[in-house]
Amino acid sequence: MLGTVQLGLKYGINNKTGKPSRKDSFAILEKAVEEGINIFDTAAAYGDAEEILGEFIASRGLKNKVKVISKLFPNLVKEKNKNTEMLVLKEVKKSLQRLQLKTLDGFLLHTPTDFYNKHVIKGLQKCRGEGLIKHFGVSIYETKHALDVVGSRLVDYIQVPYNIFDQRLSKTDFFKIAERNNVKVFARSPFLQGLLFMEEDNMPPRLSEVKKYLREFDNILNKYHFSRLEACLFFSFMNPNIDYVVFGVETKKQLDEDIKAVVGRNKSSFDACMEELNNRFVNIKKAIIFPSLWSKK
Repeated sequence: MLGTVQLGLKYGINNKTGKPSRKDSFAILEKAVEEGINIFDTAAAYGDAEEILGEFIASRGLKNKVKVISKLFPNLVKEKNKNTEMLVLKEVKKSLQRLQLKTLDGFLLHTPTDFYNKHVIKGLQKCRGEGLIKHFGVSIYETKHALDVVGSRLVDYIQVPYNIFDQRLSKTDFFKIAERNNVKVFARSPFLQGLLFMEEDNMPPRLSEVKKYLREFDNILNKYHFSRLEACLFFSFMNPNIDYVVFGVETKKQLDEDIKAVVGRNKSSFDACMEELNNRFVNIKKAIIFPSLWSKK
């Protein structure tokens, strides 16, 4: 599943090229569709990503051939707002207008705590009842929120952070509960916003502690002859509990490399490497695995 935040914003700690042009964005999306990627992740908060994706879909006649999941603008809902249901409905319609679509496959809450507001949920249910969205759910960050959401029997979708350095949910019953409640799991941040690709010389001083983990990461990969890219993608791609791996790119070249990494190797040969990665990187602290905390270190 292709994420589109990079098409709307300069995004990622290892982003060297910035936000792509409209032409380059279209080339990325074109390549994705050619390679069989037919589901896209976007959000109202991703700059003009919704507009770019909508223009592409309309120009290529893909409205009935691709699926789009978008998200409610973060921190938009005020706790005491009596018009919350109508606010949610209005925001869904805005996303549909920007995307030039009549229906969204999914719509997620970008602020996880909005899930606890019954009026927000009623708004999403109303949108689904009116055919504006087919499914709804939550994009989460904290383990507690993930467990609350997936166990609620209210949502269809949940998007979670999951990568080699962030294995928190594997240490809980999250994936079992998701399967039991028929909730589709979308795993984002397989590259940890590019941190897993950074070289030591380019590491900001505030993240110097990451260097030792990357050295261990490389030692394991050298042992099994995998690249960082292959390991990051396979780690999520081979987890049977994950329905979709959400990844993003800044360039078409990166997308080419990602696709080649997934289809170019025998995945079963990654089993031993995956087991070692699972055992080694299990308790890395939040200051490293939460991008929102990087600037505060």
